[in-house]
Amino acid sequence: MTKKELRLKYRKKRNLLNSTLIEGQSIEITNRMLSLPLWDFSFYHIFLSILKNKEVDTNPLLTVLQGKDKNVVIPKTEKNGMLKNYLLTDSTQLQLNKLQIPEPVDGIEIGEEKIDMVFVPLLAFDQNGSRVGYGKGYYDIFLAKCRPNVVKVGLSFFEAENVIDDVSENDIPLDYCITPNETYTF
Repeated sequence: MTKKELRLKYRKKRNLLNSTLIEGQSIEITNRMLSLPLWDFSFYHIFLSILKNKEVDTNPLLTVLQGKDKNVVIPKTEKNGMLKNYLLTDSTQLQLNKLQIPEPVDGIEIGEEKIDMVFVPLLAFDQNGSRVGYGKGYYDIFLAKCRPNVVKVGLSFFEAENVIDDVSENDIPLDYCITPNETYTF
């Protein structure tokens, strides 16, 4: 299937999810994440969930990161298609942007070169680690600026597709994708 077809398919699938299922499966994903050997890093970039899009709730994962005293970095979208990244602190103020994404108002900016691991939002992914996002390219641009060895972890309620037909050379594959039932390594 193409990215366009997969976006349509997985938006429909997500719309069928209820809040109880989202909460339970988000906790399952977080619990799976705990078994991976990925806790020795310092700077973890995490997306904050868009509730209206029924994304994986990253709050349980955020709680784990903070409990392990990790530096948590959260994104803010810019008009030029880029992400600016800010350290999440006790004084960080969040507000919803026009797409209903919770974002920091301001704060301590963290350069891409400092980030060790990125939790990547997605709609779908395939057996090769390719992902389908919302189509704006924010994360493709951002990941291209990160160090080549940054660890990229997708979070999904659904299992992998066999293959995404129209992957481009600018698409950066995941290293892992975590679902409630499986941990994929690419």
